[in-house]
Amino acid sequence: MRKPTALTLAVGLTAAVAAIPIAPGAPTLGGRHTGDAELAAATRAALDGGRGYRGLAVALIEPHRVRTAGLGDRTPGGPPVEPGTPFEIGSIGKALTGMLLAQRAAAGAVRPDDPLAAALPQVTGATREVTLAELASHRSGLPRLATSPADLLTTVWTNFTAGNAYDRWDTERLIDAASKKQPGDRRGEVNYSNFGMSLLGQALAAQAGTGYPELLDRELLRPLGMTHTVVATETGRLPADRAIGAKLGGRTADPWSSSGYAPAGIGVWSTAEDLSRLLVGLLAGTAPGADAATARFTENARDRIGYGWFTSRHGDREVIWHNGGTGGFRSYAAIERATGRGVVVLGNTEHDVDQLGLRLLGVPADPGDDGPQVPLAGWVGAALALGFSLLGGASLLRTARRMPDRLSLASTAGWALLYLGLGHRLGNWSLVPGWLWTLGVGLSAAGLLVAVRHWRALPTIAGAPARRRLASLAGSLLVAVPLLVAIAA
Repeated sequence: MRKPTALTLAVGLTAAVAAIPIAPGAPTLGGRHTGDAELAAATRAALDGGRGYRGLAVALIEPHRVRTAGLGDRTPGGPPVEPGTPFEIGSIGKALTGMLLAQRAAAGAVRPDDPLAAALPQVTGATREVTLAELASHRSGLPRLATSPADLLTTVWTNFTAGNAYDRWDTERLIDAASKKQPGDRRGEVNYSNFGMSLLGQALAAQAGTGYPELLDRELLRPLGMTHTVVATETGRLPADRAIGAKLGGRTADPWSSSGYAPAGIGVWSTAEDLSRLLVGLLAGTAPGADAATARFTENARDRIGYGWFTSRHGDREVIWHNGGTGGFRSYAAIERATGRGVVVLGNTEHDVDQLGLRLLGVPADPGDDGPQVPLAGWVGAALALGFSLLGGASLLRTARRMPDRLSLASTAGWALLYLGLGHRLGNWSLVPGWLWTLGVGLSAAGLLVAVRHWRALPTIAGAPARRRLASLAGSLLVAVPLLVAIAA
């Protein structure tokens, strides 16, 4: 194995420096703000820098006043976030569905202990006996999602490409899946289920003789004046002035939408202003279905749940809350009855906003709390950033210095360049510094130089029989082409 020459090192270093302008990086909260300047300043003070955020909309509810503010940008270099900018709110939509149950029960339209089949007779099998209250409190024993093993590849792929993971789940498919599932052994215990909450919302809508978006608008949104909250079950219903979501590496994420999973918060958009109206109504007890926020069932020593809404203790403070997360957004809404205060935080990246919301409420951090928690997917993204950025170039440089044959060099060079693209697009650059990607560019450039210098002296194919080598190349292409699609998507 030959040692790298001064020219090889120089080319690698030059390529790495030249790649700095296009190096990936985490979203960063811009300096602009709208709305209440004091609240905007308090929000910035509660942040640890701003890395990982692009735009935030916040509302702070206090006795006798509500303040709202926007910080940062809706899109990279685009218009600023305003208090009325729509964000995907994700699972906060489950709290709305819980309130629908409380409202419909108060009106005498349904009873919380009714079985699912009473409102949704199309469901067969054991799931039909699960009660509406069990669905609303995540105690149904149903799985988190209705996906089958055959669906897992599609789910992984859509997450991989920042796509819509719920695109194919309409109401009919969801109900059909319910007939094939059955409650597990942990029925009666709190186990979070998008599937169960979606069935609850569809059952309430079916019993009312309308669709879920229409029922939510009629029973909850319009009475509260939440005129900018919409359930976008298809892309044509997306708010025109919405914020654009982003992955932790800065990649734009597709909006999520699904008619089947809409009651779980998929495709629900709202604003800090609208959600502040919801929280004011909860604090006053005047919101339709406000009783949903009453804790009824125990999850653990710290947490209880009502219909959709969670109640958690933080030392001697008690907070009623729900959060949300989609492919490119995070959200948090909470009230504290003892102080008459509430908070809304909406962000258009995957960076956690829960702790920011608690800080704005003045709730002290729990012992051992080190700030925003990085989910497993975040660490996987960091591993992808490191692996894709460095391994391809290192492999190419090593292969080129061994001087095997042209086919090996061409294949390894192609994979090195593909890995750079995958690392740039799919890596979590909020945990990994972007200069590591430029180092991968330098390694790849150095390897390409060595390959070019020895290309003419190498045989086309050496070693294993040509047929076997070509078959291996064809297999590599079958893997590489979908990965190229992932980069371009």
